[in-house]
Amino acid sequence: MRRKEFLAAVAGTIAGSAMLPGIAAGELADVRARLPWPAIDPDDEKFWRFLRDQFPLTHDRVYLNTGGLGASPYAVIDAVKAKMDELEKVSETGRDEETWSGIKESSSELLGCEPGEIALVRNTTEGVNIVANGLPLRRGDEVITTTHEHIGNSFPWLLLSKQAGFSLRLFEPSCDSAEENLDRIERLMTKKTRLVSVPHAATTTGLILPVKEIAEVARKHNCWFFIDGAQTAGMFPFNLHEIGCDAYATSGHKWLMGPKGTGLLYVRRDMLDTIRTKFVGAYSGNEFDWRRGVLTLSPDAQRYEYGTVSVPLVVGLGAAVGFVQKIGIGAVWKRDRMLSTRLYEGLKEIPGLTVLSPGDDSMRSAMITFMHAKLGFREMQEHLEKYRLRTRAVTEGGLSALRVSLHIYNTPDEVERVLEGVRSAGK
Repeated sequence: MRRKEFLAAVAGTIAGSAMLPGIAAGELADVRARLPWPAIDPDDEKFWRFLRDQFPLTHDRVYLNTGGLGASPYAVIDAVKAKMDELEKVSETGRDEETWSGIKESSSELLGCEPGEIALVRNTTEGVNIVANGLPLRRGDEVITTTHEHIGNSFPWLLLSKQAGFSLRLFEPSCDSAEENLDRIERLMTKKTRLVSVPHAATTTGLILPVKEIAEVARKHNCWFFIDGAQTAGMFPFNLHEIGCDAYATSGHKWLMGPKGTGLLYVRRDMLDTIRTKFVGAYSGNEFDWRRGVLTLSPDAQRYEYGTVSVPLVVGLGAAVGFVQKIGIGAVWKRDRMLSTRLYEGLKEIPGLTVLSPGDDSMRSAMITFMHAKLGFREMQEHLEKYRLRTRAVTEGGLSALRVSLHIYNTPDEVERVLEGVRSAGK
């Protein structure tokens, strides 16, 4: 059998397996790239089994922490490795306009905005810091946010509030109704309110906040609206222009399943001059003359990017967005919702358990959080580790709970394994 024929013959086996002896990494990646996909059917378990084989993620344990760090598929890993191998042969950065434009184009299609409103950043936290440091907040101003923020969206605002002298006004997010959250924000509004900053989905309970309606409240009170989107990009479909926020930051390494150290920052075009650029360098500007003191910033969100970055990682982010788009974000959400709903309903039936995630499925993401009446979260987590389950402790917002994140590489059988482990706890 010829070598190419052999590679094609074993393609189905090697798609999700370890490296085979005698086959170079580049050849293996090429075979994987040419593998035909079955018809995409969110209701067909065979399709999802095929998709699971696109990840090197171990089967030795069940990974349930996509809300913390998403697993990357071979398509992403291969793209990063290939670009790194290519660039290290010539020792070049590899940054070019065609690559950057293509990644921003596909990202903007996924997020529902213009390519020029996207900046490529390292993670959500960097995006938050760019926005927080760029907004002209002053002493006496007020910023409304929640008590359930991830540190990436609390540390920047807290530090700046001390440095600039503005005040933080906090509300406890309600898992009971969207209207209650809108009411709580409205009650905090004063003439001094300049900004509302909330997560799209809370890292604590998985609550999806009514961001479109919050944007309307912010506009009514003539203040800005920023969204921490770390937990939503790649989980379910949305359109940033329809939401109406001023800025939105997300990570490539969670639900998008991209390389660690990548992210996206959206700044609405008419906010580019309001969210001032505080960090600049190569690629931030167009016209530059050091001797004449001339610097013209890029007319779009490119102005927020600066200096040498890892092009292989950025290329990997583009591959991750392409991977999600190939499946279809609607199909991704249908799968994630089915798995998380099955877990939610199963947990609700277990005596002595309090499920903190919303009961209304329109407010519930693919992250389910719960507490045990007898066991603390550390004990519960250790107990579930006996079932080879990787969960995430939730201590933000004063909680002592466990969170389970379910994504496209998880299965109904793994949901049952979680339920089995929880049922046996405390006995």
